[in-house]
Amino acid sequence: MDAIIITIGDEILIGQVVDSNSTYIADQLNRLGIRVHEILSISDDKNHIISTLNKIVKEGRVVVMTGGLGPTNDDITKKVLSEYTGATKMITNEEQLALITETMVLRKMDMNNLNRLQADVPETCEVLLNRRGTAPGMWFDYKGAVLISLPGVPFEMQHLMEQVVRKLQERFDLMPIYHRSLMTFGYPESNLAEKLAPWEKNIPSYIKLAYLPHPVTGVKLRLSVYEKGLSIPVQQEVEHQVTALKLLLNSAIYGEEPDTLELVAGRLLQAKGLTLATAESCTGGKIASLITSVPGSSAYFKGGIIAYDNIVKTNVLGVSTEILTLNGAVSREVVQQMAEVGTLRGFVVGNNKVLQKNTIQVGFQVSHRQNLPLFSSAFSLI
Repeated sequence: MDAIIITIGDEILIGQVVDSNSTYIADQLNRLGIRVHEILSISDDKNHIISTLNKIVKEGRVVVMTGGLGPTNDDITKKVLSEYTGATKMITNEEQLALITETMVLRKMDMNNLNRLQADVPETCEVLLNRRGTAPGMWFDYKGAVLISLPGVPFEMQHLMEQVVRKLQERFDLMPIYHRSLMTFGYPESNLAEKLAPWEKNIPSYIKLAYLPHPVTGVKLRLSVYEKGLSIPVQQEVEHQVTALKLLLNSAIYGEEPDTLELVAGRLLQAKGLTLATAESCTGGKIASLITSVPGSSAYFKGGIIAYDNIVKTNVLGVSTEILTLNGAVSREVVQQMAEVGTLRGFVVGNNKVLQKNTIQVGFQVSHRQNLPLFSSAFSLI
């Protein structure tokens, strides 16, 4: 079974709003075993909505739409779907009307006719009660397809997706989709593909491999199985291929999804009994922010200093003014002093001479192809 997601709204098409709804819906459908075939964003225009539905609605398909269910004149989705599905009238859903009334009372707002009309739905739909807002969701069985319309407000849509998921599970005998993702670092995508080419040629055809590069976290390798179910032989084959990948790439694999670099770094620090302190310049505290985004990071993270201005580099971190003058703020020499002197000076308490024997200072500098420095940062493992 496949699905198409449609987000309706001019605010998406002009770049005013980021479409996070499609991501959430696609994830929920995927977990059920429904493969999303396409994601579309279209305008608040009757002809555009109808022409899109005419192209994609077919027997056995699920279509999930969001947006255009509000109380104002530019919210036309409900009227268009009423016409499209052959409804001859709107009917008031009393349960939704009661919820709207309750919402107005709680918000200490006067109930007007536009609010009341939110409870009116096409006679051709089944209502999905909205307890987080005023616009109900709608479920249509139309020409062998399932057509679902949800509010565009993300937290309302997510609330209603709980009902959608239950109904889809009850309606269809769904076969789960299986994903296994390995996180790699140190190989550009093209080099990784070249290294894995012989292995990739020999994997079973029902296992699909995707390369998903990210400039910070590396390349994610995702193995997916569609429409085969999760039989023991399939699971064993996927496990066999994952083992083969780990042997091929060795330490370039730093974890499996949902592992992150900062999470894995924290595990290693704790395993080795080390703590971390950072001194950052142009990265502006990004490294410290990533490290502390992991719950429990206080067990190994001492703290960080953002030495953006040279005065902070010299007065707080103890970087030599002579080295700054000779080499510039963004240089190997400066970042080395930030690591060797600055982090120890800022975060080590007690006998520094003793502690320095068990301390590793690390500095790094990122440059572009002309080898001119772009930014630098430093940290110490204490």
